[in-house]
Amino acid sequence: MGTVTLGVSIAVPEPYGSLLQQRRAGFGDSAAHGIPTHVTLLPPTEVDAARRPEIEEHLAAVAAAGRAFPMRLSGTDTFRPLSPVVFVRVVEGSSACGRLQEWVRAEDGPLARELRFPYHPHVTVAHGIAEEAMDRAYAELADFEAAWTATGFALYEQGEDCVWRLQREFSFGGAAHLPLPPQPNFSRPPAPSL
Repeated sequence: MGTVTLGVSIAVPEPYGSLLQQRRAGFGDSAAHGIPTHVTLLPPTEVDAARRPEIEEHLAAVAAAGRAFPMRLSGTDTFRPLSPVVFVRVVEGSSACGRLQEWVRAEDGPLARELRFPYHPHVTVAHGIAEEAMDRAYAELADFEAAWTATGFALYEQGEDCVWRLQREFSFGGAAHLPLPPQPNFSRPPAPSL
């Protein structure tokens, strides 16, 4: 059956998502139109296509345990010189994103993997383009602001054309604006209490 490349992310809603995608394209980032504007929870990960049902079941369990939370973006920052990326900062919701991505990549789950860099939630607006264009992205979006309530996340698959396509959305199961509960263990029953 082969392999597929999957990613999990929180979409940046409209009108912000399209605006940032257009700005990214305007800075000369050719990948802009193939990548919906998002905050990554699982970076591109190659998996056996036959494991898709197990992966979706796992993501559904993560979402069911999650709670809606406020997200706010404000201003820009960069990973340069470590990585050629300019991004919009996540200034509210970053700890919830951090917990979610840990649950998605749970050691005993089907998406377990190590990260190349420590997790840092962000919205990429320029990647791997000329330094002058990166500087422009950094300056021109320095005053960018957006806020919304994250109510779930989505699974994407990268096509052979390098375009990321939505596969399935997962809504959180809990009440709005509550903190996420402690990390559930999806593969073992709870230990008996003493």
